[in-house]
Amino acid sequence: MESTRLSAASPSVAVPVVALTFYAVSSGFLMSLIPLIVEQAHWSNTLASWLASVFYAGLLLGSLVIEPLVNKLGHRKAFILSLLVFIAAIVPLMQQQWPMAWLVARFIAGISVASIFVIVESWLLFGNPEQRAKRLGIYMASLYGGSAVGQLAISEIGIHGMMPFVFILTLLVSGVFSLFVPMTEPPKQDHCQPISLKRLFGLNHAALMGCVVSGLLLGSIYGLLPLALKMRGITLDNIGTLMAAAIMGGMAVQPLISKLSSIMGRTLLMALCCLVGMAGVGVSSMYNDVLILGSSLFVMGMAAFALYPVAINLGCQNLPEHEIVSATQIMLFSYSIGSVSGPLIANPFLGTSSGLMGYLFAIFAATTVYMLLAALKRKPELSMPE
Repeated sequence: MESTRLSAASPSVAVPVVALTFYAVSSGFLMSLIPLIVEQAHWSNTLASWLASVFYAGLLLGSLVIEPLVNKLGHRKAFILSLLVFIAAIVPLMQQQWPMAWLVARFIAGISVASIFVIVESWLLFGNPEQRAKRLGIYMASLYGGSAVGQLAISEIGIHGMMPFVFILTLLVSGVFSLFVPMTEPPKQDHCQPISLKRLFGLNHAALMGCVVSGLLLGSIYGLLPLALKMRGITLDNIGTLMAAAIMGGMAVQPLISKLSSIMGRTLLMALCCLVGMAGVGVSSMYNDVLILGSSLFVMGMAAFALYPVAINLGCQNLPEHEIVSATQIMLFSYSIGSVSGPLIANPFLGTSSGLMGYLFAIFAATTVYMLLAALKRKPELSMPE
């Protein structure tokens, strides 16, 4: 497969990042808006968990079927189509009368978001392997930074009426138009080869586990943390700020993760992230003071949002370019498995004294042990690239 060699600042990299930023701001607002509207409509809290899980079920399905779409349409057209489907899936949410319609809409939205992630990740992973970590850092900073800005709309725009949806749709339409900028074609592909079964089982197990754990954490943070904060008596204005703090932690850590990835093993780096996450969750579970809670959620966000880019970089590190789309599919599939399971597993914790933080602490702790054991197992190969 032939591809255009890209630099991190080239126009063909900038275009998907700009479109992704519009998506991230709108999606970040929407992800926190949904559980708050569920609570406002006096629907069951369990519905919030199911809405999160069904979204990630769509993400899982989308991760399985997106590759032929990318191969047939190309990155740009597939990105435009995915955004249009996501826009269509928001329309049913404007009516707060039929929870089943919401479930169907969120499932469809999940499929379109899977397409967006695979398209942008594979787009940015083409080119010089030495610049992949830098481009992934730009990608994650755009995704998390946009999501953090979207959280602030909770207090600025509110959760009532049609205005939140008008704001979201306006951003998404802007993202579609940004993809029509001339002279910014993505890498051209003569063909893409699916990863062989042998290669699939040869993918780094720690990378796959990192993606699963990232889903277990982020699916619950996006789907249930606003509700969990409200159950703790946090005001609506502060919920948006605290959610933004968690996601800003994810954005702020990306340059550090990119640098650490070049000087230490990525498996060990994921273990370190989980240790930091345990500390952040531990403090956040003990205090309701907004400043302390915001700081601890910032630290927790650094850890939780760092896992996926480290894992995907580890999983794709030694792959030829014609297998990158398939590899990102597999990574997203693994992430989706965790994301589907996370909100459903975490839901019973909402009724306990430890709350959602108890669930997050348990996931971080178990993953720390796994990654440390995996890093020790690879000890004889420390002199070789991971």
